[in-house]
Amino acid sequence: MKSKFSIGLFGLLSAASASAQGLYYVGSEAKESLPLKWVVGTNVIYDDNVTPGSVTGKDSSFAINPYVGLSFVSITPQTTWDVYVRLGLVYYFDQPATAGSSDVNSQSRAGVNVTHRFSERLRLTSRNFISYELEPDYSYGYASSRQLSEYFYWQTDNSLGFRWTERFATYTGFSLTGADYGNVTNNDRFTWELYNQARYQLGPQTVLTGDYRYAQTSDPQGLGSDSTDQFFLLGVEQRFSPNTIGILRAGVQLRSVDNGDDNTSPYLEVALNSQVTQQLSVRAFSRYGIESYDTIRATPRGGLAEFSDRKTLRFGLASEFALTPTTSIFGGIDYIPATFSGGNAIGGKKFVTGPIGNYDEDIFNAYIGMSVKFNDLLTGTVSYNYTHSTSDFPNQTYNRNRISVGLSAEF
Repeated sequence: MKSKFSIGLFGLLSAASASAQGLYYVGSEAKESLPLKWVVGTNVIYDDNVTPGSVTGKDSSFAINPYVGLSFVSITPQTTWDVYVRLGLVYYFDQPATAGSSDVNSQSRAGVNVTHRFSERLRLTSRNFISYELEPDYSYGYASSRQLSEYFYWQTDNSLGFRWTERFATYTGFSLTGADYGNVTNNDRFTWELYNQARYQLGPQTVLTGDYRYAQTSDPQGLGSDSTDQFFLLGVEQRFSPNTIGILRAGVQLRSVDNGDDNTSPYLEVALNSQVTQQLSVRAFSRYGIESYDTIRATPRGGLAEFSDRKTLRFGLASEFALTPTTSIFGGIDYIPATFSGGNAIGGKKFVTGPIGNYDEDIFNAYIGMSVKFNDLLTGTVSYNYTHSTSDFPNQTYNRNRISVGLSAEF
């Protein structure tokens, strides 16, 4: 007779790390194979603040964003492949006036996710992502400040899951993460992380989790200090319905920074995915902790300072509603308040005299849009995006409005 806990591998062996798929990720896998699909399209964009924070003032410009992409999913009893690639660029018709900026920028990303089931008890999961693009993507949780040129970001997250009993399983793995900002070297980072997650299936819809993570971060350019982070987390994964799943992990983060301060902080991760009705879908995430990115900043007192304690809350909400079989509206918000403390001057005290002090920065981003499927081939979109940044750091307070109209073809 089957156990009532026959949710089995899905419940016990979902992914332990959310970062490889962004903060919206809830550990789900592709459910069915999908044939190779191509998409070709372009967006026409009006941006009223191409280089926010520029000391030369606001730059406004029209831009064109052509792109090509492909995706496919292959599922066999042993192995699942989920591959996607999107190559594009953004061309501003008016050259941005700020030094170091360009009128042509890449807007490209790709991902490969693989799950291989060696047996009913053992499986390997590998999630890999790479991007080379101009704007920080707030949903991936690694950047918030605007840059003048593209950044190169990559991550690989690999783990082995083993089901020890009907109710108990573990996931053990490692991840590597890198960020390269080109000529702007302040925020280049490389992180390696080891983690282990214990999973206990409390009921048909509930899995309890316990996580330990150990991570070391360094600056490949040698400007920032090396740091070590440890996380001790307890959590629960709850499937509220066949179409709604939520994940909560909470605990403590211990952070040690070479040439800086040691800090302890509460740590929180929350993610929710729900197909509320046949027409309405909602996704949300929240994360709070001390981050290792964007920790070197120009201060109001002059010169650069490195902050060993950057406490950051990241919150995101995205939704889509199908008005008709061919017309949908979509929208979302991102809110990122951060507090910087534990600052130390870089390059010697002659650049900054007296206490560095604490600084705050808040970023709010909101968007809304509509997509219309004209036929089996063509889809049109229109969207509006508003960003507001308030910062104690120089030249980081700005407003930005973007309007985009696009057309794409899928085949």
